[in-house]
Amino acid sequence: MAYPSLMPSPPPPPSPALPQPPLASSRSLLADALRFWELRRVFYNLALSVVVVVWLVVTWPHFRPALTLTSLFLFFILALLANVCYCAAYLVDLPMQHSALATIWRRRRWVLLLAGTLFAILLENYWIADEIYPDFH
Repeated sequence: MAYPSLMPSPPPPPSPALPQPPLASSRSLLADALRFWELRRVFYNLALSVVVVVWLVVTWPHFRPALTLTSLFLFFILALLANVCYCAAYLVDLPMQHSALATIWRRRRWVLLLAGTLFAILLENYWIADEIYPDFH
């Protein structure tokens, strides 16, 4: 007669199908995120600046009265808000670096940069066309 063991059985070995999470410290992951995202912030700001310049050039007679000192201050505030929104990438990047998919994520996070930049351009065009453009004649 066999008696059941009172000792718990050992946990099963980890699945080899998924990559194992890195054993990096939070500080090194944050440094990696900063290195990736802050170097690309220039591209993001340049892309948004090109959209504004195209709007101004294409509709120059329409926007000419809008270029005042007050409107330049508002442009600065909108640029600041766009950069705050850019920081939302860290909300996705840091948890992904702590996940089992960290290795794959580091090679493909440019997709988040591209999607975020395109979404920002879409919002910028909407904002200019719907909120700013109708106000000036």
